[in-house]
Amino acid sequence: MKLFCALALLAASVPAAVNQQLKQVNTVYILGMSSGMDQYLANRLTRMGVFQVVTDPAKADAIITDRLGEPFEAKLKELYPPPPPPAPPAETKPVKDDKDSKAATNSLPVKDDKDKKDKMEDGGTATRLGGFNRGRGNIFIVDRKSRNVIWSTYERPKDSTPGELSKTAEKVVKRLKDDLSDKKPVSE
Repeated sequence: MKLFCALALLAASVPAAVNQQLKQVNTVYILGMSSGMDQYLANRLTRMGVFQVVTDPAKADAIITDRLGEPFEAKLKELYPPPPPPAPPAETKPVKDDKDSKAATNSLPVKDDKDKKDKMEDGGTATRLGGFNRGRGNIFIVDRKSRNVIWSTYERPKDSTPGELSKTAEKVVKRLKDDLSDKKPVSE
């Protein structure tokens, strides 16, 4: 029993490990959130001096969002498009007679819109776009380059009034500030 108590005290005295990627973040871009929470978070992050909030996503080290999934990934691709693939090397084609080229063009199969429609109905997959309101209260910080979630919390506002959203944003930013500091926060 004494050994258990000693280990418990030791574990409580060691500060929680903070993701080192989070400590490297200086600038954040905040995506639009439900009930305008993005505005309240931007205000609190700026006032409390935790991160610099930027309006140009190209200048951000990380993205703050309240939802993950396919729509978020699509937004990241829109904000940070992948570099274009390298151009294939130019090939030299042998010159053909008019008879050979006419025969080659006549032998190609013709595809019409019906084939495309049938293909979508048979094997196409639809993108799921619903479910945005299910995660209300979640806040994620995503590293721009690695696209890893480097910090998250859950703090659901009681309602969508400006006062309540401001209080919730303050709680989120205080928790973030505590996680960034080396000292362990005092439980409320």
